[in-house]
Amino acid sequence: MISREPTLERLATAQRLLLEPFGLDESHLSRALAEIRAHKVDDADLYFQYTRSEGWSLEEGIVKTGSFSIDQGVGVRAVSGEKTAFAYSDDISEASLLDAARTVRAIAGANQSGRTRVSPKKVAGSRSLYPDLDPIGTLDSTAKVALLGQVEQAARAKDPRIVQVMAGLASEWDVVMVARADGTLAADVRPLVRLSVTVIAEQNGRREMGSAGGGGRFGLAYFDSHHIQSYVDDAVRSALTNLESRPAPAGEMTVVLGPGWPGILLHEAVGHGLEGDFNRKGSSAFSGRIGQRVAAKGVTVLDDGTIADRRGSLNVDDEGNASQRNVLIEDGILRGYIQDALNARLMGVKPTGNGRRESYAHVPMPRMTNTYMLGGDKSPDEIVASIRKGLYATNFGGGQVDITSGKFVFSASEAYWVENGKIQYPVKGATIVGNGPDALTRVSMIGDDMKLDTGVGTCGKEGQSVPVGVGQPTLRIDGLTVGGTA
Repeated sequence: MISREPTLERLATAQRLLLEPFGLDESHLSRALAEIRAHKVDDADLYFQYTRSEGWSLEEGIVKTGSFSIDQGVGVRAVSGEKTAFAYSDDISEASLLDAARTVRAIAGANQSGRTRVSPKKVAGSRSLYPDLDPIGTLDSTAKVALLGQVEQAARAKDPRIVQVMAGLASEWDVVMVARADGTLAADVRPLVRLSVTVIAEQNGRREMGSAGGGGRFGLAYFDSHHIQSYVDDAVRSALTNLESRPAPAGEMTVVLGPGWPGILLHEAVGHGLEGDFNRKGSSAFSGRIGQRVAAKGVTVLDDGTIADRRGSLNVDDEGNASQRNVLIEDGILRGYIQDALNARLMGVKPTGNGRRESYAHVPMPRMTNTYMLGGDKSPDEIVASIRKGLYATNFGGGQVDITSGKFVFSASEAYWVENGKIQYPVKGATIVGNGPDALTRVSMIGDDMKLDTGVGTCGKEGQSVPVGVGQPTLRIDGLTVGGTA
């Protein structure tokens, strides 16, 4: 059997799903783009998408809900200067495509005639970071129900104090195709799965919750007995730990963050501030600081969309640009921002493969993929042992950040009080308050245990949600404010 180059294979899949059923081919895309360029615009693209998704949820030992949906459509965009005109339709047809093209080209005045010469076709370069498979079909319905049942049984068998178990299994197959005014044609076929576990433990009338889970861009067979037990262990441990928790002390203190998911603080407090749109507009605390020291020595932060099978990774972004490994902060020095095509053009730099959108009904914007800090040379035990009095936070819940000021607030879902280098007891109700750029300068110890999260992150920005990854090593940050209940 002769196989095609992966990029061409993905284009063929996209054309089979998104063009051929509707009597369209590449000539129709060229005509729509020519209609837009009949007026003078700086950029234009067509974004086709087909998404098939399925979800199952278990509660009280019963699979209570199941869902399945198919969505498809096309988004048409024209860009002139800083302005964007956008139209979308769930009707994929030549008529709707041309109607949308004529609508968005009005962003430029009719007297500003553009060049309608068709640009030569060029297939965008990309990567092969994950399989093209449809994960929904990798297990049958009986096996999916049995998988959720296995989660339930494992959690209840772990400890008699577990009184309730909730589990969810989600699968998605996303096929996208991008046609740009410069002749670029790109496509991607994106699998995505996630298994989530939440347990409630009860003791002496007190109830506490713990959650865990994971996933990525692969099939459902990934969730074998080992991974299921790992998620269950984490969720049960968290719930039982919180049963023993005491009110958290408050005040300014040393805070140590555990590895992996606590990188969500880095994502929120620093990552969003490095997105190109905020910096082009001068509204980020990092605006105009390229080449300056913004963090302590040893702090290196990357956004990397090229890690195989990761939830936040992409073969190509939603503008047809190949994903990249972008160094944002290197040894404490700010090196660059996260860019989509529009902001990169206006800032005179190249796109970084971070143009992302939730769906065909949304415009792209600069968004993170997998954002993480590289490891250092200290052992986690050494870092915890260095705390005279402070907080050791190993897991986080929600948080907020103000991009302009850099101020953030995060709630710790699992944390411990430490005195004289020894963990004393778990605490509840701890919130960590600080300023992103300032907090980076207060990093005093960096662990050698960098790890990525298990594959559960979803990032929201301006009403759009996209899958992302985070990661970091164990970190000691001096002089953070902790809001507590004690």
